[in-house]
Amino acid sequence: MLTDIEIAQKCEMLPVTDIAGKIGIKNDDLDLYGKYKAKLSFRALSALQKKGSDPATRGKLILVTAMTPTAAGEGKSTVTVALGDGLRKIGKNAVIALREPSLGPCFGVKGGACGGGYAQVVPMEDINLHFTGDIHAITAANNLMAALIDNSLQQGNPLGIDPRTVSWKRCVDLNDRALRNVIIGLGSRVDGVPRESHFQISVASEIMAIVCLSRTIGELKERISRITIGETYDKKAVTFGQLGCTGAIAALLKDAIRPNLVQTLEHTPAFIHGGPFANIAHGCNSINATLSALALGDYAVTEAGFAADLGAEKFMDIKCRLNRLAPDAAVIVVTARALKMHGGVAKADLSAENVAALEKGFANVRVHIENMAKFGVRTVLAVNRFVTDSEAELAKIRELAAGAGSSAVLCEGWGKGGAGAEELAKKVVELAGGTNEFKPLYPLDMPLEKKIETLAKEIYRAGSVEFDSKAVKKLKSYAEAGYGNLPVCMAKTQNSISHDKALLAAPSGYAFPVRDVQLYSGAGFVVAFAGDIMDMPGLPKAPSALNIDVDDEGVITGLF
Repeated sequence: MLTDIEIAQKCEMLPVTDIAGKIGIKNDDLDLYGKYKAKLSFRALSALQKKGSDPATRGKLILVTAMTPTAAGEGKSTVTVALGDGLRKIGKNAVIALREPSLGPCFGVKGGACGGGYAQVVPMEDINLHFTGDIHAITAANNLMAALIDNSLQQGNPLGIDPRTVSWKRCVDLNDRALRNVIIGLGSRVDGVPRESHFQISVASEIMAIVCLSRTIGELKERISRITIGETYDKKAVTFGQLGCTGAIAALLKDAIRPNLVQTLEHTPAFIHGGPFANIAHGCNSINATLSALALGDYAVTEAGFAADLGAEKFMDIKCRLNRLAPDAAVIVVTARALKMHGGVAKADLSAENVAALEKGFANVRVHIENMAKFGVRTVLAVNRFVTDSEAELAKIRELAAGAGSSAVLCEGWGKGGAGAEELAKKVVELAGGTNEFKPLYPLDMPLEKKIETLAKEIYRAGSVEFDSKAVKKLKSYAEAGYGNLPVCMAKTQNSISHDKALLAAPSGYAFPVRDVQLYSGAGFVVAFAGDIMDMPGLPKAPSALNIDVDDEGVITGLF
């Protein structure tokens, strides 16, 4: 059996100009990055933003989300790609919009994010590793900001910033736990002002969020300028704009704000742009990629990171709310293997039929169906089929889905590509033809603490919320400074609906601990940290990097 990377390397890609031509993009509106990757010109992007923002001219917006992930794997990106291909198979003009993979998971434990089997976006090696350099540009911009802040402290500190309050972190797009907490400025007087500092992974940077939420260079600069970087000695907030260097940061990001166009194995157009994690950031591809897909396709198929309690919630409450978008249908990816794992079956035993455990684990999916209904969005379950799934298990999933007010459709995109997702595509077209009554979970004028409590109780099913005193103090200061109307971006484990990765299936009634909060005034939301979640992941004992290699011909192996 061929591996994912071997399947991708055997694909005969079309020139990206041909892919663009399928959806009406002229060669003059592309900046090419070799034969198979391109960025949209600003001229083309401006026109697409207008069409994609207009409900009268844009296509249908289809969100792909998932059940709570397990070590068994669910295949959300695979289903997303297969659905896009499947829609084209049944004669629909579909365009895909996905996030860019981060190097952290590629060399860590999760692997790449280009789909799998015969439902992939290509060139997968480029996309997974350096692509068009967007994340590198974001890393450089983030760290230039850090250097400028520390230089201001060194050069007389004209803004009177208290070094102990500097909140801006450096970043690197790798899993490096040793950089979570560092001391900088050691050495002689010319080596900087000594202070404690921190690193985060690049995809959790506020700059990543800003790139994904900004439409134009002007908006990008405005958001960067209002980033809060610390406080003065008399406790007044300091924004980055006060340093007078916003233009330099924007200059590093002038290309990173433009969407990247590639293709699937079946030559479906795909925009891949922006890569915030959903467990520690807002988990959605860029608004520019989404608007471009909506403008160019009758169906724009996008995904949000991890499960519906994380990526999908943030897609609704942050991305859709801020951009006046509404999904026309939602697909929840499930597998019989993951359901059995949530039902208590060990990973080593997942290949054996166990309908009772599957039924028990379905409690997890039922919560996600109910959560999507709270936003007024109709759902279908995409059952990503594995060869070990029994007919009895698949029949039980259909029965349980119907009982939960949804439906279940098999998806065999991994082995069959778009042909394996035609039934799912037909169901999505049916759902998208109806009327949703989309609504965010909470109003923006609700107090910040109450927003967090609403998320914890309504989406995570907690019985109560326990706020650390530090978090309470900071939330009060944010409200007093005029940030009380911002939405909340929850940072918590992706491995449970709760804050505790050990609590599988559908935990409820527990105490949800909020240990800290952070203001992302430029991006326009407040991040709340629950449990032991970190914004700089670490590598596992046996990282994926052990399996990756490249030969003298430049052919990469071991990447998935």
